[in-house]
Amino acid sequence: MDLQTAIQTAANAGAASCMLMMIAVGLSLCFGVMQMANYAYGEFFMAGAYTVYALYALGNVPFWVAIGAGVGVVCAIGLAVERAIFRPTRGNVLAGFMATCGFAFIIQVFCGEVWGWGLMKYLPKPYMIPFEIMGAAVDFARMLIIPFAIAGIGGLIFFMRRFKLGRALRAVAQDPEAASLQGISINKITALAMGIAGVLAGLAGGLMSVIYAVTPMLGHQVILPAFIVVIVGGMGSVEGAVIASIIFGFTQTFVTTMIDAVVAQMVIVAVMAGVLIVRPQGLMGRVAI
Repeated sequence: MDLQTAIQTAANAGAASCMLMMIAVGLSLCFGVMQMANYAYGEFFMAGAYTVYALYALGNVPFWVAIGAGVGVVCAIGLAVERAIFRPTRGNVLAGFMATCGFAFIIQVFCGEVWGWGLMKYLPKPYMIPFEIMGAAVDFARMLIIPFAIAGIGGLIFFMRRFKLGRALRAVAQDPEAASLQGISINKITALAMGIAGVLAGLAGGLMSVIYAVTPMLGHQVILPAFIVVIVGGMGSVEGAVIASIIFGFTQTFVTTMIDAVVAQMVIVAVMAGVLIVRPQGLMGRVAI
């Protein structure tokens, strides 16, 4: 592998890691606060992508306005899911999981019926001119997600450590009964967690909509790798999700470039198995965000 190819591959790996990171952190937040596995979270990502497609590609709305709308739409979906699914099924993990499976299929069917089945939507890139790093041409549109992921996840960690509401979020994740006795509203905190998770998924989906082909099955493409990352990083651990996303993103991208995608999947499974054999609790252990 020459230097230019290595730089391009590293840039692609960074973008893939950041996309996976935002989805995995949102999943970890849901699991940590509500102890629920949100299978529909991949469809949150897909809904953000379709919102940008509808507004930016079809409606000629400015790209960043469409991104903001996508974030708002997915945040609203997250709040609705918390109120209609997770709150009534609180304490019943299986019921919540099955309900989100059904909701995922509803979103898939809706997008398929509105925009067509099997029709890949390709969006025009807002920034066509690549930039150069040591002679390697790097796609600027692909790199957009990196600063947003760093700012978003860094801001979330700072919020949870330094702000009263963020500490309440961690308190509910660690011991909801004790948090309730201290006057913390469990319903408000779970709604906050789902709102934040919706913002992360909507932002990731909107930014990656100009890179990925937008289809009704887009959510399925990202949810399984995200679940693997969450398990390997440690259930409910934001930091673990970040570390595992970087490992998996770079491993998959470099192995795919040097060999092929099938071998990359085999290597990822081997890495996952190795980590869980050595640390069954995950890289950071089973912690509450």
